[in-house]
Amino acid sequence: MGKLYLVPTPIGNLEDMTFRAIRILKEADIILAEDTRTSAPMLKHFGIDKKAYSHHQHNEHQATSEIIRFLKEGKNVALISDAGTPAISDPGFFLVRETIKNELHVECLPGATAFVPALVNSGLPSDAFVFEGFLPVKKGRQTKMKKLAEEERTIILYESPHRLLKTLEEFIQYMGESRQASVSRELTKLYEETVRGTLIEIKSHFENNILKGEFVICIAGAEEQVKKKNKYKDEQ
Repeated sequence: MGKLYLVPTPIGNLEDMTFRAIRILKEADIILAEDTRTSAPMLKHFGIDKKAYSHHQHNEHQATSEIIRFLKEGKNVALISDAGTPAISDPGFFLVRETIKNELHVECLPGATAFVPALVNSGLPSDAFVFEGFLPVKKGRQTKMKKLAEEERTIILYESPHRLLKTLEEFIQYMGESRQASVSRELTKLYEETVRGTLIEIKSHFENNILKGEFVICIAGAEEQVKKKNKYKDEQ
């Protein structure tokens, strides 16, 4: 039987690619990529002279049965996303689940993912946290906001540039202006930036600066915010 490999790729800086990831991609019989146009320059950079086939949210259900067949024939398949670890807010979950259902081998390599450095760099508690990925755009968004407002652990989520200010405004509405947070963008890239402070301070910063790149938002949990308030009162 073949094996399905989930191979993380750099989220920006190509130096973050691991030796093992390069070897697996060179040895794989088939490479699946979220967007072959995005992956082609990266594969070429590492000397991986192999065609990649598209595997994304719009075709993964139809393509999975054929991939399972390849695995049963003994072919090794490597899945990569545009950046980071497959299946983390990217295609991959459905394929992994179906591969396991068919009692075939799955192996995920360790590697780049955006939310871990953003969390560690935020200065917020990292011993317990909840990762939300992308929030619902419409249906269920208000319910999710209310639930997160009561979450005691550090909250991490992804957001796109054109929705960042709206999302920060909504968090201010449900959590208050003084909730501590951190927003990172363009992680590992030339213009990497992390802005820390209260939600209102961060919103003000991005209202007056360029909104470009991929954003990771980290927000203090409700319990952490209460601790900060109590500490401030004690100091007074």
